[in-house]
Amino acid sequence: EVGPAVLEALRAGYRHLDLAHVYGNEKEIGQALQQAFSEGIVKRQDLFITGKLWNSDHDVEIVPQACDHSLKNLQLDYFDLYLIHFPVAWKHTGLDTPSWGASELGDTPLIDTWRAMERLVDESKCRSIGVSNYPLMLLHDLTTQARIQPACNQIEVHAFYQRESLVNYCLSRNIGVTAHTPLGGGAANQEAWKTPNPLHDPVVAKIADTHNKSPAQVLLRFLLQRGIAVLPKSVKAERIAQNIGLFDFSLSDNEMKEIGTLDKYVSYKTNPNPLASFLGAKDAFSPQGTDIFD
Repeated sequence: EVGPAVLEALRAGYRHLDLAHVYGNEKEIGQALQQAFSEGIVKRQDLFITGKLWNSDHDVEIVPQACDHSLKNLQLDYFDLYLIHFPVAWKHTGLDTPSWGASELGDTPLIDTWRAMERLVDESKCRSIGVSNYPLMLLHDLTTQARIQPACNQIEVHAFYQRESLVNYCLSRNIGVTAHTPLGGGAANQEAWKTPNPLHDPVVAKIADTHNKSPAQVLLRFLLQRGIAVLPKSVKAERIAQNIGLFDFSLSDNEMKEIGTLDKYVSYKTNPNPLASFLGAKDAFSPQGTDIFD
């Protein structure tokens, strides 16, 4: 269903597509993109396409192969942005079989992976590079060593997990912040992790009623006004159209402060946390797996 959803999003006006090899849908998206190009819905140069390097592809010699593999699947010549998906290296399991389950820690330092990413920019395979799910001090360590500075840190950030220090650090260093879980994971996280859902928060509902907007639109607008790019996910045409309707209203300073009080300082381990992927292998260090953010 992702191919039709991509086409619907492009018709609705979306131009930023956030993709990843581990999602397993690159070929289907590539077909949808070719259809969009051939039908004149959009041109490649009008899109901003993000790809991600998976954990089991961190080895220096594998990084360019992984990038090429994704570009071939997508039928593209370059990424606008290419990210290290998580700050952890796993043993390589093959480009067609990205590790998920019985995953074992690899031995490639993150800075070596970054050096290989920098070469992708030199070779014009990627116009910019960045990271995802990096905590503040690990990101700072990277900025002190990088020849090409990270353009982006894509993180879990939403009304219930606002991460003020990390967000403001990134913005102070001209590192863009992108929210991969801007709605707090919604019903999926509520079911999987038993976490509270910001879409159901009464403060958010009250502000939504004031503006005649949905709770989702208010949560997305809250992040935009903090200088954070948002990546709402949906395959439903109605929600795809609704989630882009963010530019005909703004939240007042008081409303921003009200939502600011909702911060619970708790990660909801989203999108996805590779916690359980270690189960069944020697590097599972708890009954639930291994939490790389401990």
